[in-house]
Amino acid sequence: GKVRAIGASNYSAARLQAALQVSEANGFARYESMQPEYNLYDRAGYEKELEAVCVENGLGVITFYSLASGFLTGKYRSDADLDKSKRGGGIKKYLNGRGFDILKALDTVAARHNADPATIAIAWVMARPGITAPIASATSVDQLKQITKAADIILNSDDLAMLNQASSY
Repeated sequence: GKVRAIGASNYSAARLQAALQVSEANGFARYESMQPEYNLYDRAGYEKELEAVCVENGLGVITFYSLASGFLTGKYRSDADLDKSKRGGGIKKYLNGRGFDILKALDTVAARHNADPATIAIAWVMARPGITAPIASATSVDQLKQITKAADIILNSDDLAMLNQASSY
C-alpha cells in the first residue's frame, strides 16, 4: 500500500515544530497528525505547548490514554480497587485529591446525561477544540458501548466548566 499521511507521537512541541520546519524547507512530506497522551487528568503536557503547534499547523490530533488507563471509568476509587485488573498498578498515581475531584465531576455530569463516567470522559476529549479523535480501548462489548455513546453526548457549558475546573492543573 501507499502511505498517504504520516503522524508523530510523543513529540515535544519544540521537536514537532522543528520537524515541520525541516519538512517545509526541504519539500519533505510533513506530519499531518499528532498522537499525544491527553485526558481529563493528563492535560498539561498537551495544552501548555503542543496544542498551539498542532492548531497553528492544522494537524489532526488523535489522543491516546483518553481514559487514563481506565481510571476515568470510575472503576478505580481506592487502593483496594487496584487489583481489579492488570492495569491497577498504573492507576495508583491518579488516586489523589485531584483525581477524586475529577471522578466526582464525572459522576455528576454522567448522572445529568444518564451515562457512565467513561462516556463523559471521552465526550469531554471530543468536545475539546483541535481534537480530531480519541483512542480508548475496550475489553468487553459493554465497555465498547460506553465509549461509542460519547459520540451522541453533547456537553453543555455547565458540564464543561465543571469538568475543566475539577481537572485544572
